[in-house]
Amino acid sequence: MINLLLLPIILPFFFAIILLFFKEKIVVQRALTLIGLALSLVSSFILMAKVKADGVQAITLGSWPAPFGITMVSDMLSVLLVTTSLVITFFVVWYSFASIGHERERHYYYPAVLFMLTGINGAFTTGDIFNMFVFFEVLLMASYVLIVLGGEKKQLRESIKYVLVNVISSALFVITIALLYAVIGTVNMADIAVKVAEVGQPGILTVIAILFLLVFGIKGAIFPLYFWLPGSYAAPPMPVLALFGALLTKVGLYAITRTYTLFFIHNLGVTHELLLILSVLTIIAGCIGALAYFDLKQIMIYNIVIAVGVILFGVAQMNDNGMTGAMYYLVHDMVIKGALFLLIGIIIAITGTSNLRKMGGLMTTHAPLGWMYLIAAFGLAGIPPLSGFAGKLLITKGAFEAGNAWGSIIMLVSSLIVLLSVIRIFVYAFWGEPKLQKSNKKMHYGTLMAPAVLLVILSVAYGVGTEWLVPYMTDASDVLLNPSTYIDAVLKE
Repeated sequence: MINLLLLPIILPFFFAIILLFFKEKIVVQRALTLIGLALSLVSSFILMAKVKADGVQAITLGSWPAPFGITMVSDMLSVLLVTTSLVITFFVVWYSFASIGHERERHYYYPAVLFMLTGINGAFTTGDIFNMFVFFEVLLMASYVLIVLGGEKKQLRESIKYVLVNVISSALFVITIALLYAVIGTVNMADIAVKVAEVGQPGILTVIAILFLLVFGIKGAIFPLYFWLPGSYAAPPMPVLALFGALLTKVGLYAITRTYTLFFIHNLGVTHELLLILSVLTIIAGCIGALAYFDLKQIMIYNIVIAVGVILFGVAQMNDNGMTGAMYYLVHDMVIKGALFLLIGIIIAITGTSNLRKMGGLMTTHAPLGWMYLIAAFGLAGIPPLSGFAGKLLITKGAFEAGNAWGSIIMLVSSLIVLLSVIRIFVYAFWGEPKLQKSNKKMHYGTLMAPAVLLVILSVAYGVGTEWLVPYMTDASDVLLNPSTYIDAVLKE
């Protein structure tokens, strides 16, 4: 059972290496990718059941005991995020068959996706802050390949900005880890938590906490560090955008959540107050962007920024309702963003444009697409009983308990702006006179619709099954709010 914890990381890595030998055999690549993802999913579901039954799972690699060896830890939060990432990647890969194009498939598209997933799942599972940096680099290197794959002019231009920002933030990450190590003398996250508690988080550690917020804030796109995101994410093809939008910013959010609940918890008046203010500013900035554009991709990308703010706002409350709501909303946002990006990809494929002003009348020609989009849009805005509702309700409750009513009001107003931005897409694209442009190539809409529809159904089930899911979300928030559970599992294994 020990290796079960490592399977969701090792399997995508193993299959990615195998795929490198089948460059020209696209059918083989597709089949192997789906098999690898399916096996990884099975292992992550078994791991989730084990974590639910037996609590936090930890393994220290090599013959060194913790905190000296490299520790991998799977608690309910990490296993939920790993499983959700695998589910979304499975559907996006399926969607890619009809949309990414043979040229990209031949140039290591699927290995890059699996390498990126290896990095994402590793970052979610590692119990070592330096290893988190290593896994960040793995996912970033794979994302560099995906963002330039195809070599379109726009992609190459935006990728320079994307690579530059991430190289700078990675350098800052290493410097911050070095500072932390110089002060604390360990990189094992459970051990850091113990050592910080012993010294009571002096000023230097609060500075390091803010540096970590800066590093992870660039990765997670919080205000004002999200400047690189709208351009960079809009450049690659839609399946890549769906993966980036659903997964990449969440790794930054996870890192902020983990560090700000495990070891930087002794000076909440500075660290968490700053997190609270930045989260509200992130929500406002995202709302402005979502209303300012008439471009499908940009509206959705700014909705990513809004969600980043909402999740961090929940985390910053540091109470049961706020944290449980944040965990619930985090998983919801990954699923619903994946579904919406796939759906707007179909709209762009049909109309040949991402400009809303050049669309119209799709309801007469593609009604099922319209209804699916509408359900997903309502889910994103948090209309009950869909999946966005429960998370926001709990975050609002947590904020009122913590005395942050003003932030809740801004968050609830942002829900209306999210609804306005997604309904505007519906009105422009699906109502009015048809403005269909003749597409040069015949697209397989059925192949594109199937994974998108299944993701929408999954998001609806996630909302309707709230009661059944609450124990899992509560377990995730309990580990965050009671760090001793995590520390004991790692240091007393």
